[in-house]
Amino acid sequence: MNKKYDTGLMWFRRDLRVVDNAALCMALKACRQLHCVFVFDTDILNALPRADRRVEFIQASLCELDTALRQLSGVPGAGLIVRHGAALEEVVTLAKTLQVQAVFAAHDYEPQARARDDQVLGALAQVGIALHTCKDHVVFEGREILTQTGSPYGVFTPYKNNWLATVTPQHLRTHETAPYASALMARPAGMQQPVPSLAEIGFEKTNLSSLKIPTGSSGGAQLFENFFERMDEYDDTRNFPAVKGPSYLGVHLRFGTVSIRQLVATALQRQIQGSLGAATWLAELIWRDFYFQILANFPRVAEGAYKPEYNAIQWEQGPRAEALFKAWCEGRTGFPLVDAAMAQINQTGYMHNRLRMVVGSFLVKDLGLDWRWGERYFAQHLNDFDLSANNGGWQWVSSSGCDAQPYFRIFNPVSQSEKFDAEGKFIRRYLPQLAQLSNKAIHAPWTAKPMELQMADVTLGGNYPAPVVAHDEARALTLLRYAVVKKTL
Repeated sequence: MNKKYDTGLMWFRRDLRVVDNAALCMALKACRQLHCVFVFDTDILNALPRADRRVEFIQASLCELDTALRQLSGVPGAGLIVRHGAALEEVVTLAKTLQVQAVFAAHDYEPQARARDDQVLGALAQVGIALHTCKDHVVFEGREILTQTGSPYGVFTPYKNNWLATVTPQHLRTHETAPYASALMARPAGMQQPVPSLAEIGFEKTNLSSLKIPTGSSGGAQLFENFFERMDEYDDTRNFPAVKGPSYLGVHLRFGTVSIRQLVATALQRQIQGSLGAATWLAELIWRDFYFQILANFPRVAEGAYKPEYNAIQWEQGPRAEALFKAWCEGRTGFPLVDAAMAQINQTGYMHNRLRMVVGSFLVKDLGLDWRWGERYFAQHLNDFDLSANNGGWQWVSSSGCDAQPYFRIFNPVSQSEKFDAEGKFIRRYLPQLAQLSNKAIHAPWTAKPMELQMADVTLGGNYPAPVVAHDEARALTLLRYAVVKKTL
């Protein structure tokens, strides 16, 4: 095979696997010799707490990736070069040191990452090195799915219909790396160190292992295999937080330890065979593409409302607003389903999708707080934080986003609790102080008779807070707050 470059550098970022990796496949095909690098980017890491599950997940996944690269190459001394510093400097310096002619990477879509990649492209060009990037993290990106007028979609259902009409086996083909693995080279003698430990990059261990969150490609494969057996029931189980319904693959999609093409191909096949659960899950994967293209085509959403008129809403401010936000963050709102959900994210870095909608609606439409406060909190705490999906979800609950919940539709946290956690199993798991309440009272303890509270050892305002707002009053205030939008519609 005629190869374009003598030596290249594969830059892993959000694609921490060797199987079906589009950028790695492109690099192996193009280069006679290939080195691989991952950079612990201090421009990102310096903003994180010293104990961060995502960093621990990445570190563990890199150890597996390093082993997989060595096994794939069969060459002693092969594997992953890991750097710790500003990505711009580290990649360019390493590319020059290794005397490569090209660097390869998968597309990243977040504004900060795109700005970084533009800088890397320019810095490499100055020294005569090419940067080649390709799509790997989504099925369709940017402007690949457009309306009949040639504009990006802002409504999901027609986007989904076009997506389904457009996708072909070619879009979902596996990018084979093994046939070209002979290009993987031994690392230079001074670069054969193992993946640095958390301590070596200035981080501490978290409760990741005790939560039994599997890492690396093997962990992603294990979760997907487990979910495959439950996929057909997904439509029935996905809304109930006490039930093992979701795939739990979010963090693996975030860091590319699974292939989106493999997941979509499997879901499509099951849908064709008549599985409603698979069709519903496939729609969730298409939502993911949808939000990525929203961020790419309308980058303003990272700062403000997709619908600009919603930027005129006056959110609560001042000490009371700060106190309400603190209560929400700490799971002390007095609404058990909301508080249990916040306990879940604080303890595990995960929150069930139904609960993300409930707590988001509660923050915005019960507490009257700016959706961006919640967006930032989730960004800090979610293991699977992805800017596009997180922003899209928060704009959805605040009604400011594309295809969002109408502003006058306001989740009632009590009825949501009664409907989706009827027996209070989820609430009891995360709020053990309410465990002795009846299935009826556990959704709204303030409605219980004093004797029941006493017998359940619950003291409102003591070991469990009284509600910080009255939902009906808050709903009325929200409709007034959103009146500024109604005038523009």
